[in-house]
Amino acid sequence: MERIQNYISHLQGVLERLSLEDVQRSIDVIMEAYHAEKQIFVIGNGGSASTASHLACDLGKGTSVPGKPRFRVISLTDNVATMSAWSNDVSYEDVFVEQLKNLVNPGDVVIGISASGNSENVIRAMRHASKMGCETIGWSGFGGGTLATICDVNVVVDSNHYGPVEDVHLILNHVLHAWIQEELTST
Repeated sequence: MERIQNYISHLQGVLERLSLEDVQRSIDVIMEAYHAEKQIFVIGNGGSASTASHLACDLGKGTSVPGKPRFRVISLTDNVATMSAWSNDVSYEDVFVEQLKNLVNPGDVVIGISASGNSENVIRAMRHASKMGCETIGWSGFGGGTLATICDVNVVVDSNHYGPVEDVHLILNHVLHAWIQEELTST
């Protein structure tokens, strides 16, 4: 029981230290993209890839309101054939950059999720997105890593443990979803 309580206590502390201002800035950028009919791309590896897929699903379907425009959102982690082709033929470090080259336009938003903040393929994609005139949002942990130094908006989870960082990233997804759903149904 003690190990369970320790994990939960750590997670509660991490949530208490979360910058609500940074979370709100993420929401603001995403809503600006929505109102400007821009695309949103989400990327990550491993557990962060799972969160990217979940985020794209919740934005694309979960916020659908009859009579309102829908979010134009794509998770670049979801096409295994495309990812493995770029990884094999170019490099895994460029798997997201190469997909963005086909799809991204100035003013679009790219959300990079990396627990460590140092995933090279995420870093390269965020740098490319910035060069293309996109807004960039980084969700990280472990002090933010390189990701927190290159993105326009950052939410850094104050933990050096993958589980709680990934837990909070999923919570951020659900906070975002709930906020947007309430916003779209109230206007």
